[in-house]
Amino acid sequence: MKTLILAGGSGTRLFPLSREHYPKQFIPLVDDESLFQKTVKRSLLFSPPQEIAIVTNTDHKFLVRDQLAAIGCDCRVLVEPVGRNTLPAIYYGVREVTREDGSDTVAVLPSDHLIAATGPFQEAFRRAEGLAKDYLVVFGVRPTSPHTGYGYIRPGEPLPGGSLVDAFVEKPDLATAEKYVADGYLWNSGMFCFDAGLFLSECETCAPEVVRAFEHPVEEAYGAVPALSIDYGIMEKTRRAAVVPLESDWSDLGNFDTLYATLPKNGDANAVRGEYIGIDSSDNLIIADRLIATVGVHDLAIIETKDAILVAARAETQRVGEIAKALREKGDSRALFHTQVHRPWGSYTNLEEGQSYKIKRVTVPPKRRLSLQMHHHRSEHWVVVTGCAEVTIGDATSLLRNGESTFVPAGTVHRLANPGLLPLELIEVQIGEYTGEDDIIRFEDDFERT
Repeated sequence: MKTLILAGGSGTRLFPLSREHYPKQFIPLVDDESLFQKTVKRSLLFSPPQEIAIVTNTDHKFLVRDQLAAIGCDCRVLVEPVGRNTLPAIYYGVREVTREDGSDTVAVLPSDHLIAATGPFQEAFRRAEGLAKDYLVVFGVRPTSPHTGYGYIRPGEPLPGGSLVDAFVEKPDLATAEKYVADGYLWNSGMFCFDAGLFLSECETCAPEVVRAFEHPVEEAYGAVPALSIDYGIMEKTRRAAVVPLESDWSDLGNFDTLYATLPKNGDANAVRGEYIGIDSSDNLIIADRLIATVGVHDLAIIETKDAILVAARAETQRVGEIAKALREKGDSRALFHTQVHRPWGSYTNLEEGQSYKIKRVTVPPKRRLSLQMHHHRSEHWVVVTGCAEVTIGDATSLLRNGESTFVPAGTVHRLANPGLLPLELIEVQIGEYTGEDDIIRFEDDFERT
């Protein structure tokens, strides 16, 4: 079986943990592994690494590769020029990874779900594989509550291992959700399994505009293809939709209330990641990098990062995306980035900045280097903290070790590299009339950035 993992999306409902350039699927929310890494490991239950492909975007492609390397899984990475929702992503992925005759079974998995990959999970995929030659199979999760944040599936005529889909229904209000659960509806998991040839054929019937767009090279295709979800573009129109019940523990971790439900609780029913002291406080979600102390508060989500603090009623956390939207609308970079910003060559952390200066901690993994570059409006002073730095300034190249430093004048071509076997960490002090990230001219770049 081939597996496509969809690793786009911005995860704005988990702000400030999730940012547009470091969304929830790449964050270790419940333990030391990210949701993306967990998804890849689940895929290995039915696909070898060479049969797994990741569909992502230009902002996340190097993050995907780093997280794959961290778990020792060498999968193919497909990059969308722009996001166009799930149907173009799946169509692009299926065409790239399957044989010309389309005779491959393909599983499609979101990268941001938390699933118990136990026996019932594997059994559901075996049943779906048996139906995939004749049907586009969606996995329907058996509801544990009348949830208003999920779409639902009404099962129809029974099939071996599943059912025909009688109807897809949108997210309901509470009273309707209670009726759906009582009537045996299933949550729409957003996971699929199908024969590639059948999927491509149904696209020609139900979404010919997508097929026509991909008659052109990828860049042109994404300029022409409409933004469509697979649910709206195919599954709600096809007569070949089937559903297989999934009995595993499952959550899309769509907001902080669902994250609270997933995490273990202490004696006061508080779910805590970090240091916390609670006095007469219960049923709270606490995630923080520093000590959080509460007195007499209940049913709250308190989320602290280096540059933002969220305090919200747990029952209202589905509205957190409104905060990220407000930040984006006023051009605030905190909607996009954490204080630690990941780059193809490593990462940097903003420590402090003022009117005419900025201080960063820069980390470069072994055998990587930044672009050969120049800045018009700022000079830089580098102090090596750990590791060995290969520094090019103008025509001169030298090695710096811990405790040693150098100065890069504004307007000077320069490059930083880590030639060693250990991570390089240095402190960078930028001084100048402008210290924005767009003050950069690249002359050479290992990662083909312009």
